[in-house]
Amino acid sequence: MSRSPTLAHGRAYLAIPGPSVMPDAVLQAMHRAAPNIYAGELVEMMPSLAADLKRVARTRHQVAMYTGNGHAAWEASLANILQPGDKVLVPATGRFGIGWGETAKGLGAEVETIDFGKQSPMDMTRIEEVLRADKSHNIKAVLAVHVDTSTSIRNDISALRQTLDAVGHPALLMADCIASLGCDRFEMDEWGVDIMVTGCQKGLMVPPGMSFVFFNDKAEAARAKLPRVSWYWDWTPRAHAEEFFQYHAGTAPTHHLYGLRTALDMIHAEGIENVWARHSTLARAVWAACEVWGTTGSFAMNVTDPAYRSNAVTSLRLQSPDATALRDWVEQQLGLTLGIGLGMATPGDPAWHGFFRLGHMGHVNGQMIMGMLGGIEAGMRALNIDHGTGALDAAAEVIGGG
Repeated sequence: MSRSPTLAHGRAYLAIPGPSVMPDAVLQAMHRAAPNIYAGELVEMMPSLAADLKRVARTRHQVAMYTGNGHAAWEASLANILQPGDKVLVPATGRFGIGWGETAKGLGAEVETIDFGKQSPMDMTRIEEVLRADKSHNIKAVLAVHVDTSTSIRNDISALRQTLDAVGHPALLMADCIASLGCDRFEMDEWGVDIMVTGCQKGLMVPPGMSFVFFNDKAEAARAKLPRVSWYWDWTPRAHAEEFFQYHAGTAPTHHLYGLRTALDMIHAEGIENVWARHSTLARAVWAACEVWGTTGSFAMNVTDPAYRSNAVTSLRLQSPDATALRDWVEQQLGLTLGIGLGMATPGDPAWHGFFRLGHMGHVNGQMIMGMLGGIEAGMRALNIDHGTGALDAAAEVIGGG
């Protein structure tokens, strides 16, 4: 039986905000037989792997590795500093800030949330008011998401540290960099972050399955005061491993480690400053196109102020159900997969079909971004979605000019 032809045959492009595009070199490094986990190259490479992870995080302190996703890193970070009844502050700017707070609540913490909505960054004045009101210093930690993947809002973590210091509040500053590490500039030590969590499947360009908790001396001291931490979540033996099995509390995610080794080699060969600059240019190209599309019709960027936009992900709005229709068309007709509008509306709400996201993180370059934007343009034309003209020219101008 004959079928209608499509243009989707060929190599598909997954343009969602994680898992990101995996480099062939990473996949090839993972394509091997199981290694010896008691001696040999895998065991020997662990100290340098940890050191190179810390270079990306811009910290001289500690890192603990976990076999799990970003939610595992959330729980690991909290399990090492909280007891039931402790209080945390969550300044939320999207679904993932709320989610980290829910994880803390599940561990028995009291959670105070300042919800800044889905289009605004953290307001340091409001946070300062809450911290000043906490005269007894009951708040043990502030859980801040650097880039919320749902809204694409990028928050000023350095300003949050300055706010804590101005108030003289001793709470630990915790940062979720799951979407941002290796994409947006992040300086753990310079910005005064005590604990940072991330995953391997976005800016680090490795298939999902590993996550990391970075922590400094202040956080380590908080851990030492706890009466107990479960053997599996305890970051101490993982960060100060004397034997190979301690890095992962048992059998290591062996093939992920080989992939991570290759990904870190690629990052450091390019140079982290250059990695940030590449993401910045590609993000500006995406924004330039989106701003032109938005001159007519309902197309709009979720974050209006460029100062608070992420270089890793862009959250977008269209009149419902056009966003879902566009995602379906470009995937079926072009082999281009765009991200759903996660957390912007409940799945049963018709408004859910009016949001989508673009991932531009990790192993991406100029021609990939131009191809993604061209696919979106084609989809809107095919579906008669009203939009401004000249978007690809605007993006090409950014890329052509660097």
